[in-house]
Amino acid sequence: MGLFGRKNTESATAVATLPVDPALAALTGDYTIDPAHSSIGFTVRHAMVTNVRGTFAEHEGTLKLDGTDPGASTASIDVRIASVDTGIADRDGHLRSGDFFDAERFPLMTFRSTRAEQLGGDAYRITGDLTIKDVTRPLSIDLEFNGSATDVYGNERVGFEGSAEILRSEWGLTWNAALETGGVMVSDKVKLNFDISAIKNAA
Repeated sequence: MGLFGRKNTESATAVATLPVDPALAALTGDYTIDPAHSSIGFTVRHAMVTNVRGTFAEHEGTLKLDGTDPGASTASIDVRIASVDTGIADRDGHLRSGDFFDAERFPLMTFRSTRAEQLGGDAYRITGDLTIKDVTRPLSIDLEFNGSATDVYGNERVGFEGSAEILRSEWGLTWNAALETGGVMVSDKVKLNFDISAIKNAA
């Protein structure tokens, strides 16, 4: 189901003549991400031998889905850095400090989409601007559309899950420590993970 723009392998004329999928058209509207049923997190290699996983407990965002013109669909997400949680308070405090996110000066990490496309089936890629601290760089997120449903409270929901990899140094997150056995304490590569449930706004 083509929620976002099709991969541009056809001419503009051919795309324009494609029939609109009624199920897709029915999903058109503005959505608010439900933080109680969504997760935004990360995985990073620690000491060269294991992975540390964390989440950001506080985040909010919106989706605009256009089933009749999928390329017009957009996404916007704000993540509160101080809500980082890796399960260890001291480590979380270090991540909030100036060595890493400097959460007091830069309280939000943001993503604003600029393009979306269908890769095939329920696979999509959304591209936009990711801002961490005072650095903004492009980011592409590969997503899978998990479907739509009406929950027991009558809310119309859509779900997506996806991931992306970044080099944290490109956003100014450069702190590290050398290991006696070689290598470094924290890898430069970070995997971002998204599991999103969004509720359609009332008309």
